[in-house]
Amino acid sequence: MLDTKIFGEELQRLGFSFYSGVPCSFLKSLINYAINHCQYVGAANEGDAVAIASGARLTGKKSVVLMQNSGLTNAVSPLVSLNHPFQIPVLGFVSLRGEPGLRDEPQHELMGRITTDMLDLMQVKWQVLQTDLQKAKNQLAEADQWIAQNHSFFFVVKKGTFSEEPLQRQTASRPFPAKPIKPPASTDQKPSRVEALHVVHSWKQKQTLLIATTGKTGRELYEIEDAPNHLYMVGSMGCAGSLGLGLALNRQDLETVVIDGDGALLLRMGSLATNGYYNPSNMLHLLLDNHAHDSTGGQSTVSPRVDFVEIAASCGYSRSLYIDSLQKLSSALNEWRQRRGLTFLYMKISKGSRKQLGRPQVKPHEVKERLQKWLKDLSLDQWRDNRCGGSSETSC
Repeated sequence: MLDTKIFGEELQRLGFSFYSGVPCSFLKSLINYAINHCQYVGAANEGDAVAIASGARLTGKKSVVLMQNSGLTNAVSPLVSLNHPFQIPVLGFVSLRGEPGLRDEPQHELMGRITTDMLDLMQVKWQVLQTDLQKAKNQLAEADQWIAQNHSFFFVVKKGTFSEEPLQRQTASRPFPAKPIKPPASTDQKPSRVEALHVVHSWKQKQTLLIATTGKTGRELYEIEDAPNHLYMVGSMGCAGSLGLGLALNRQDLETVVIDGDGALLLRMGSLATNGYYNPSNMLHLLLDNHAHDSTGGQSTVSPRVDFVEIAASCGYSRSLYIDSLQKLSSALNEWRQRRGLTFLYMKISKGSRKQLGRPQVKPHEVKERLQKWLKDLSLDQWRDNRCGGSSETSC
């Protein structure tokens, strides 16, 4: 059995200080250690955890994800369509419930047989975590080398691997939800998506990061301008808000703006609760709702029956507003810049886009690399401003 405290300290020594995950009894002691001694974000599901950890990784944090092997199936989408194409490495710990030859609950039987096969199919490096401390440290060193080469690495954890780590007392988040703000009557202009994106783009400043959800949102933003502070989600549908959360929590100097779609948000709506609980004041969440899966032929979503503004407010967003015109969108953006606070803006838009809409020509890993450079340069500029009062002299 591994001494959880010593093992956790070794992870910290290697720089792994950010964790996100969903609990499993096999991993409870490592999860408790992360909550007690590190930065831990409890996710609504395993796919969100991967996206949150990936957002933190983009800021330079070496990130860890924790999950039961049944939840590995939920994490497949971001692992293969976010982490792989963008080359965002995370360190994972996945339990081996249903291990062949050991008695377990029937729902774990099949997953126990295919866990490592799934990791192989996703081209994720993995090893079974050893219970000998020195061997485990050697495994961590090897995993760290793979991480440095932009490869995700997972440890498969068997029952009884970790020693007991008691959970220290946790403090709850803000208990009272905000009151949603809605117009007295429906006066929606329903502009096009690209018109709304033009408003957001013209409003952004030096410290603004725009994260565009997968599909035509990213494609249209790319056509407006391709910039280092743009991130186009080309896969991992529904993960834009979770990626934004990981970024916002670890770079408080950013204006992190997530531009979402109704189909994407419906797919992982539990992320609203996670965002509301951790409540980063520098994150703005804009939902452009056209009641359709526009990128796949315009099939209807169920969003006409969903009150997103009410849901975001009840999930803990500091402000939740209904926007019914481009002018009000511009005003809401300016107001948020002044007052901050985790904010949800909901706007109905029209269906469709221009014919022959292009696609980003820059590769996902190139988007990641230039974004990381932009983040680094932004930090350097802020350091210079703080030290030299904005002076451009080389001595500063």
